[in-house]
Amino acid sequence: MNRFKASKFRHTEARLPRREAWIGGIRAGSITSCGNHVKASCRWIAFNAEAPGVLGIVPLECEDGGKRTISQLCCHSDVVTDFDFSPFDQLLLATGSADETVKVWRLPQSGQDIPGGVGLTLGPGGAPVDALQFHPTADAVLASGAGKRVTVWDLGQQQPLTVLDSHGDQLQSLTWKRDGRLLGTSCKDKKLRIFDPRAGPTASQSVPGHDNNKDSRLLWMGSSDCLISVGFSQMREREVKLWDTRRLSGAMLTMALDTSPGVTIPLYDADTGLLVLAGKGENLLYCFEVAPTQPALTQVTQCRTEGSTRGLAAVPRLALDVMACEVLRVLQLTDTALVPISFLVPRKSVQEFHEDLFPDCTGMLPATNAQGWWAGDSQQVGRASLHPARRPTETFTSPIIAGTSPTSTGHTDTGTSHTDADAGHTDADQSEASGYSSPSSLASPGSAATSLSASTGPSSGFASSPSQKSLQSILGPSSRFRHAQGRVLHRDCHLTNLRGLSLTTPGECDGFCANHQRVALPLLSAGGQIAVLELSKPGRLPDAAVPTIQNGAAVADLTWDPFDPRRLAVAGEDARIRLWRIPEGGLQETLREPEAILRGHTEKIYSIRFHPMASDLLVSSSYDMTVRIWELSAGQEVLCLQGHTDQIFSMAWSPDGKKLATVSKDGRIRLYEPRRSSQPQQEGPGPEGGRGARLVWVCGGDYLLVSGFDSRSERRILLYRAQALPEGPLSVLGLDVAPSTLLPFYDEDTSVVFLTGKGDTRVFLYEVTPEPPYFLECNSFTSNEPHKGFVFLPKTVCEVREVEFARALRLGQSTLEPVAFHVPRVKKEYFQDDLYPPTRVWWEPALGAGAWLDGQDGQQRRASLRPADMVPVSEAPKEAPARKFVPASVYLEEKTDEQKKEELLNAMVARLGNRDDPLPQDSFEGVDEDEWD
Repeated sequence: MNRFKASKFRHTEARLPRREAWIGGIRAGSITSCGNHVKASCRWIAFNAEAPGVLGIVPLECEDGGKRTISQLCCHSDVVTDFDFSPFDQLLLATGSADETVKVWRLPQSGQDIPGGVGLTLGPGGAPVDALQFHPTADAVLASGAGKRVTVWDLGQQQPLTVLDSHGDQLQSLTWKRDGRLLGTSCKDKKLRIFDPRAGPTASQSVPGHDNNKDSRLLWMGSSDCLISVGFSQMREREVKLWDTRRLSGAMLTMALDTSPGVTIPLYDADTGLLVLAGKGENLLYCFEVAPTQPALTQVTQCRTEGSTRGLAAVPRLALDVMACEVLRVLQLTDTALVPISFLVPRKSVQEFHEDLFPDCTGMLPATNAQGWWAGDSQQVGRASLHPARRPTETFTSPIIAGTSPTSTGHTDTGTSHTDADAGHTDADQSEASGYSSPSSLASPGSAATSLSASTGPSSGFASSPSQKSLQSILGPSSRFRHAQGRVLHRDCHLTNLRGLSLTTPGECDGFCANHQRVALPLLSAGGQIAVLELSKPGRLPDAAVPTIQNGAAVADLTWDPFDPRRLAVAGEDARIRLWRIPEGGLQETLREPEAILRGHTEKIYSIRFHPMASDLLVSSSYDMTVRIWELSAGQEVLCLQGHTDQIFSMAWSPDGKKLATVSKDGRIRLYEPRRSSQPQQEGPGPEGGRGARLVWVCGGDYLLVSGFDSRSERRILLYRAQALPEGPLSVLGLDVAPSTLLPFYDEDTSVVFLTGKGDTRVFLYEVTPEPPYFLECNSFTSNEPHKGFVFLPKTVCEVREVEFARALRLGQSTLEPVAFHVPRVKKEYFQDDLYPPTRVWWEPALGAGAWLDGQDGQQRRASLRPADMVPVSEAPKEAPARKFVPASVYLEEKTDEQKKEELLNAMVARLGNRDDPLPQDSFEGVDEDEWD
């Protein structure tokens, strides 16, 4: 942009569409990858769906003004990390995944329901695929980045042409120069590299890029020698840099954007020089005009969107509305919609084509093929006019899918698509055997329930929904707790002025523990002090020190005995377990002598859990890789379980108390029957990440729910069938990216699982079902500040008159707040027996420790939560349905003609007023005769 010449794009404005123009009814996935998460061709839009390994597919334009049909492509057995449309064949889509494979798909013609099977599969390549991009001039050439290397593929031969492996760390992005000669990459080692793939596998140029190794992106500015990179500075500021490959010793221009933490997604249009920037998780879009000759970055406009950005894509120029002066269109992917945002240049005349705004763009016919390009052919793609009357009509079909030949005809691509469908028949049959997925999972909160079992393998197939479907089939099943609401109870119920709390308890510990009477809080003081506070005495604690338990060693974990509300078990870092008895009425003085000390472990203890059925039974896990079961009445160890090879993250008793499940850092889940064998009965694959995990029994003890991390540190939950652990998870649901382990609490009466972590502000709620889609999303609870712990209370403390189905204690910086979860209901005067089945009498043991060790099993009785003065809603009297239309006679009584005449006369007289009243002119004052002169 010349300093003496005004830019024709200086008045460009971003126009947000009305909601009617949004593509709604979708469920976008929260994938942590370097991709843009949404891409568009002239025919289709593809985006990351909520379910792992699934892409949502929707037409770019709706046909005949109708509603777009959202379909899904089940393409990989793990998350889809990146994907790209061919610049020539608008139906060709390449996908890359964390399952280390690259697949190429042929989508059907828009408006058709013909499913297209996978065309070809490349890999696995030894590392998750991070980036994909088709070659800009040659057909059937694809570059894929995985780990520390870039592979350039000949898709026709299904063989790599070259492997570029000069990177020192994980690849973050790759970009082709528009003439197809060079390829640029950005890497986690903070360097930018330029490759000439046909000259050699090593980088021809390399330069330090951004000072921070957080996600950076690199874009080539068309066919010029300049590049754009976005990333973070050493001070964690987002920044944009311009580079010239002829002088790559340093950046030509560096511009700081802001200090927002969201990764920047850049989109550059080489024909207009416009650069659009958006941060993930934000609602602000920047638009700059780039002038590399100055160099300069001039902000043209910015717009604030309604939803937060999950992904961003540019629509091809041949799909723009040029008669409306639309110079650029981007698609914003939000949680529930695709929002098209148009960038328009206002002109007085919108009836004519503006050549200055719309120069000829790159055409859609390749200049060469893969073998020709590799042999040195550097022909360029022809230019195409954007004028509606001169726009090209020929289309191209790539021959890389077996059974087709390259064609270039006018509007004859329908016939070739039938050939492709026939050629892909074998793949379609194979994918049909594994089952095509319905599009309802894109709209359903529980849609992420996709099988990742190693035995079944990845499913593939393209499924399209019929135009007419019931609301239930479109949205999928929903939870009766989907409208659940969490609220912090009144301040009168809080415990405040908590001082000296220990916020460094191990990750295997919940941070504190509570029962229906009191709460135990580890303190930061030396000697493992524990404060015990009575829940019946809320309010502000005194500034003076409160009585505590002197444990004698740093606290590793602590838990209350469910059958004795005064007994507290504390595991210390000295490999001992101490049992403390709280006096009746609460702690009045400091306790220094425990009731009993359990010795046996040789290393620090991870966690401890009481048996759910038998009294005086406690289980503990330790750094010595053993799990030990203690009989508290005798004060000795009775069973020792072996088989672990690494740190034990979590353990949980089955609801019937017969089995014990553990999850370990070695990535394995183990299931024990302690009374039969000290070795695990079953083993299965657990979460991939080694940062922490938790598990809990769900659905009556038939399933195990595990929370953990994947290889990219995304928090996720996994559902296993307890009797089939080796088969892997039935369903995997990714939630978000955060450092703390999700702590699950399962309410067996409602089948709702609550998930949150230390330092989080959000509590996730899902109803767990034993049938697909397994996880039904409910409203989540969000607090204003991070909580240090979140522990649930027994069911009996819930206020059923307010339809409260769960209550928890939220530990803040210096407060302990009760949080109630309730379901909004109209007839609250009735007992909601559909939400409150008879609950287990958890406070009464079913048998003693000796009986359980002898092989006996017990079952606790159940009790109703219904108050004596409440009637169940199922027995409420049925109300007669109200009439929709009330007859007019209810409001208007029939009147005689005389009554109507009387009312009319009275109304007229009232408007005329009293005849005896003076007229207005009577009050006017006259003038004297001499004033007329």
